[in-house]
Amino acid sequence: MNTEEKVYAENGMANHLSQLASIGQIAAGIAHEVRNPLTAVKGFLQLLQQDQKNEYLEIAHSELDNALKTLNNLLQVSKPDLEDEEFQTIHLSVELESIINLFQDKMYEITIQTDFQDTGAAIYGRKNQFKKAFFNLIKNAIEAIDGEGAITLTHYTKNNEVIVTIQDTGVGIPEEKLSLLGTPFFTTKDQGTGMGLAQVFSVIYQHGGMILVDSKKNQGTTFTIRLPQQQQKTQRGVRKLNVMFDDKYSIKEYFLENQKLFEDRLLAEATNVSDKIDDIHNVGINLLNNAHKLVLYVVEGREHELISFAKQEGMAWAKHSLTLAFKLEWIQAIRRTLWDFLYNFDAFNKLETDRITFFSMEKSINELIDQFLTHFFITYTKYKDELLENQRKLVENLSVPIIPINKEICILPLIGTLDDLRISTIQNKVLTEIEYRQIQTLIIDLSGVASMEKEAARNFVQIIQGFSMMGCKTILTGMRSEIVKSLIASGVDISHKAEFKGTLQLALNDIVFHKDLQEV
Repeated sequence: MNTEEKVYAENGMANHLSQLASIGQIAAGIAHEVRNPLTAVKGFLQLLQQDQKNEYLEIAHSELDNALKTLNNLLQVSKPDLEDEEFQTIHLSVELESIINLFQDKMYEITIQTDFQDTGAAIYGRKNQFKKAFFNLIKNAIEAIDGEGAITLTHYTKNNEVIVTIQDTGVGIPEEKLSLLGTPFFTTKDQGTGMGLAQVFSVIYQHGGMILVDSKKNQGTTFTIRLPQQQQKTQRGVRKLNVMFDDKYSIKEYFLENQKLFEDRLLAEATNVSDKIDDIHNVGINLLNNAHKLVLYVVEGREHELISFAKQEGMAWAKHSLTLAFKLEWIQAIRRTLWDFLYNFDAFNKLETDRITFFSMEKSINELIDQFLTHFFITYTKYKDELLENQRKLVENLSVPIIPINKEICILPLIGTLDDLRISTIQNKVLTEIEYRQIQTLIIDLSGVASMEKEAARNFVQIIQGFSMMGCKTILTGMRSEIVKSLIASGVDISHKAEFKGTLQLALNDIVFHKDLQEV
């Protein structure tokens, strides 16, 4: 970056920070004057819904949630969640790899490429705020692409700065609108509030960084983030929390009394999963309630119940095809939050746990959480494997459709390419059907077959011989010149193993004619 570009970027940063500061003052007033009454109205609506179900109440409840969400997003621009989150060493290359995994369901049409250099370089800041910022940038890049496309992420250092670029091949942004990016309520999307980018700009600027945007309409957009590199690493310490505590609390009572605080800390730790909570809840999975259940199973050592719960969760996530990366990040966030609360329980109890007791507890808790993950993934994988096997069998049945004409005669129309796998499928299914249906004549129509591999042609001839061994006559119809060449090239004589007709209709007419003669 030359001097002129740097001055321009710094002026833009100053203007943007000034805008955010003004918005922050407005947002603070809105919080007191609007959010509190909205929350009260939401509470009364919930009470009404308990008494009677009414679609208008549900609509009102939904709209209130949207209003509160927008208001909270506005407040986050000037006062991010977890302002008390400690500063720590952050390796952005590691965080970017984790964030990419959260978009696995988008990688069928969109290719995500990475070029990460200087991966040992670190910055210093609030990790969760950065995770949310880069999540928003990658999400925006994906949403900017209509259909197939590519996103390229780079990471490198230059002049004591860590530089990250996120480039997409999306629709691009008109030049006259680039200066408005990062302003709350400005968005180029049909549906959006602009809060995501506002949070991105706010986090980058508050950490002494710069953000540059280059875009061309219908060609794509590139975000370049420059952050000061940290020269000395720091270690993350324990977190002191403002927990409710009584000397008489058991460990279970302690977590139950601090359930709301636990939820807040957990949502802050799993910042990107928290954005998906509503979507996951809509399919019948309550992440927060399940987190409390898991924590109680762990701290009380209820291993069998924990395993049963893990299996239920694995099945539910598999059924709804939820992204595994979200579940893994959520569980790791639960683990970190759990240890913060255990530290505070120990501190308030003034137990001063000795090293042997501490490491025994550490081993027990981490083993139980690992046990949960193991059974969750085994159940998830088993369900998916069974689903794939059922789909494979369905595809096999569709690819080998045996159509009965009468009790003794069936048609097998084949289309596409005949390779070794397809031939094997035909063999397994047709031999079974010949035995089960007592098929006397099988008409195999090859008019829809595009090609036949040489080895497949040899195996095809052998299958027909197998049909003959079971007392079933084979009639081949619709053989194109390419298929005949493949059969000749196989080196196996098929002339005495099957009959041949030019078309399926001719074969059917011939069968009907012979049947009429027999009746006469």
